[in-house]
Amino acid sequence: MNSRVFWRSVISTLAFVLGLSAAAFAGPPLICHRIEIGQAKTLPLIDWNQNGPGSYDLKNLTGDTLAILDSNAPVLVRMETLRLATIYARHDAQVARELLTRLHARANGSSRESEALAWFDLGYLAETYKQWMPQHSNPAAGLDGYGWVKRAIRLRGQDDPEMEFAAALITFAGPADAHKEHVRKSIAGAKNDPLLAQNLTSRFGDQITAKALNPSREN
Repeated sequence: MNSRVFWRSVISTLAFVLGLSAAAFAGPPLICHRIEIGQAKTLPLIDWNQNGPGSYDLKNLTGDTLAILDSNAPVLVRMETLRLATIYARHDAQVARELLTRLHARANGSSRESEALAWFDLGYLAETYKQWMPQHSNPAAGLDGYGWVKRAIRLRGQDDPEMEFAAALITFAGPADAHKEHVRKSIAGAKNDPLLAQNLTSRFGDQITAKALNPSREN
């Protein structure tokens, strides 16, 4: 099958699947579903709609989050860490503001070697905040987190399917064309990334992901 025709078929099927998925999701797409990271280290797990932070000391959130992000963690680990950080930070407006401020300063002061990941971290946190923080006390209100994530992708200077996956989740509710393109790029890069393939399957379903990862079956 011609590659252009193949991808048109994949994206058409994907649009249908996403329509069903949107109706089935119970909460915000950056928050309510865990990112699969294998055995990698992240923050302590917490249910996304839990009432309170449990036994975790919120005074440690900024330091613990930065320790993971500064450990050269893969993008999927960063996504799960920032998801959990947002769930915790929702319970303390001052902590939420502190974490966002530190990541903003970190991105502005980053070196050429670290700037792509620093802007990604800031952008992804801003978008998770916008999906889950109370509207009246959201320190990310008015910030263009998606723009910062796109900046990070450009700074990478090469295809980064895990960042594309993050951008696909951010644009789940639109813009539709950008969302489909991010999904296409993330699926295209998942052949050599089993964890990414696992996350794509959990979000978009076995059929569409298998079809994209094994195009020879369409011949």
